[in-house]
Amino acid sequence: MNKTLRSLILAAAAILPAGAALASEGQSLRIATEGAYPPFNFFTADGQLGGFDIEIGRALCAQMKAKCEFVAQDWDGIIPALLADKYDLIIASMFITEERRQKVAFTDPYQKSAMTFVVPKDSDLKDFSPKGLAGKTIGAQGSTTQGDYLSAMFPDSDVRLYPTQDAVNLDLASGRLDAQVGDMIPMLEWTGKSEDGACCVLAGAPISEAKYVGEGVGIALRKEDAALREQLNQALAAIIADGTYKAINDKYFSVNLLTLQK
Repeated sequence: MNKTLRSLILAAAAILPAGAALASEGQSLRIATEGAYPPFNFFTADGQLGGFDIEIGRALCAQMKAKCEFVAQDWDGIIPALLADKYDLIIASMFITEERRQKVAFTDPYQKSAMTFVVPKDSDLKDFSPKGLAGKTIGAQGSTTQGDYLSAMFPDSDVRLYPTQDAVNLDLASGRLDAQVGDMIPMLEWTGKSEDGACCVLAGAPISEAKYVGEGVGIALRKEDAALREQLNQALAAIIADGTYKAINDKYFSVNLLTLQK
């Protein structure tokens, strides 16, 4: 690198906010998602990854002028593989919790979060306290905040944890569960828009304890990647400001995921 070019690069870097670095055009990022959590992330009929998370990721990459590759990873191994440098980011509707902050860093939230109980339409369950659900069979996806919530709060219930959200939905629809706990937005979509979800309804008050739903949903990355985190936060703010976020949101949902309001 000649001296003049080096001076120009250093001068450009000096005008950036502390800790930030804009992506060079063509920068490559590897992004992990689960691929089993519709409508947020799933495989399309032609075997491609699609969904809200994927489109948000692509919009962020376009804003940063980065080349991005999406890969599917089973949920229970998604953080360990990030730490093992198998990819650079996780965009998979992951709640920002203190437990996860011990391992990874998060961007600003790109969704608000709440959980909910879901029961069959003919269920007579009204009391969703630990006492009210004692002896009942309740399901959730394993290695999630929903699973952690059930395991901690319902010791007298038969808590069953599943490898995917689709597996939980199937057992509830098939009558093998009395109730399940899931993220509110996917459960609204499943019960309101899918054929198998027509079996069931949301029940009880929204579950919003910060210990389990944290500060919202964010993009996870390694703690040492502080400049990339700042870059992502800037890109997220930009796609919210220019309407890109809303256009993607409205394609999938009837509520604004930033506010959980219509």
